[in-house]
Amino acid sequence: MTDINKYKKCRFCATSLKHTFADLGMSPLANSYLNEIQLQQMEPFYPLHVYVCETCYLVQLPVFESPEHIFSDYAYFSSYSESWLKHAKAYTDLMVGRFGFNSHSQVIEIASNDGYLLQYFKASGVSVLGVEPAKNVAKAARDKGIPTIDKFFGVQTAQELVADGKSADLLLGNNVLAHVPNINDFVKGMKIVLKPKGVITMEFPHLMRLMDENQFDTIYHEHFSYFSLIVVDKIFASHGLTLFDVDELPTHGGSLRIYARHVEDTSKPIDKKIIALKNKEESLGFTNLKHYFTFSEKVKETKRKILSFLVEAKQSRKSIVGYGAPAKGNTLLNYCGIRTDFIDYTVDRSPHKQNHYLPGTRIPIFNPEKINETKPDYLLILPWNLKEEIMDQMSHIREWSGKFVVFIPKVEVL
Repeated sequence: MTDINKYKKCRFCATSLKHTFADLGMSPLANSYLNEIQLQQMEPFYPLHVYVCETCYLVQLPVFESPEHIFSDYAYFSSYSESWLKHAKAYTDLMVGRFGFNSHSQVIEIASNDGYLLQYFKASGVSVLGVEPAKNVAKAARDKGIPTIDKFFGVQTAQELVADGKSADLLLGNNVLAHVPNINDFVKGMKIVLKPKGVITMEFPHLMRLMDENQFDTIYHEHFSYFSLIVVDKIFASHGLTLFDVDELPTHGGSLRIYARHVEDTSKPIDKKIIALKNKEESLGFTNLKHYFTFSEKVKETKRKILSFLVEAKQSRKSIVGYGAPAKGNTLLNYCGIRTDFIDYTVDRSPHKQNHYLPGTRIPIFNPEKINETKPDYLLILPWNLKEEIMDQMSHIREWSGKFVVFIPKVEVL
């Protein structure tokens, strides 16, 4: 018999989890795209029930499936987003300019994907190393000439790297902190592999923006944790790391880039932006459970409005197709029960997703050229964080009076 209590302990402070942040029902793993054979087989669904810890205020999903199962063979390749590549290049230039990294420096990226970012450091003459658990994605990086080991990061991997003479002047991770079930082991590992004067940067979606802009679709099983600055500061401090600066970014609907150093490294004073943002979060209620309880009803109301739009469009004999096959889209479609009765198909630029089907909803995924063949009335942009890029790429749908639609933060025809 399964002990349900093992799923309901805070991953940071081990407090029992009793308070719901959002319950999105049952959902498949958001990046488990299906092939033709799998359409005839049973598909596993897991609870997508998010809790908030009453002690430390970490918003989190219990672990129902192992990271090895989720990430060992992965369908997401970062290099297929032009805007994300620009973001990576701008980040590289910023780090080199601010901290003076050069040919004597070592940059290590955790969850380095297909080398989309490290390629820019390498081009600047900086020594790079990627740590990427998905074997297929790590191979793609090595094929580009980016040294990459395919392992999960934590204390053991950090110790192996140090023993091999690899310590980081810059240790970075974009959209990985939320993907870590054992947050304490992960942050301990960062402490181990960071040089005494080294810098850590981590980027992750900001819980404040998620709540403010109703981004419930960014909740899925790969995202184990959802962070405010207050909470992440507490986690890092408990492992001997100090946050000394923070940037608020527009990426993924609103992210934070935190800068951390060893507690012992006094050469990097704490910037006033850290203090100001923590004070802002506190004033908004991020140290009060009642604030977290406001989110659930907003999610239900958005679902009702999405379904109303779709029903009205179909009753008016309008055709609707999707653009993109992102994980966030799969959360939204499964939570709202949207299948091919509403959306004919979706398209994606990644060949790794084309000719597959979305998990749960089983909506087929085609090459974007399919849109020119069927000329839909509405193009639903599922990766709404890239809507400007997609609307630019697909502007020709206006020729047949096609319209763009997004559902987050609200239903909007563009």
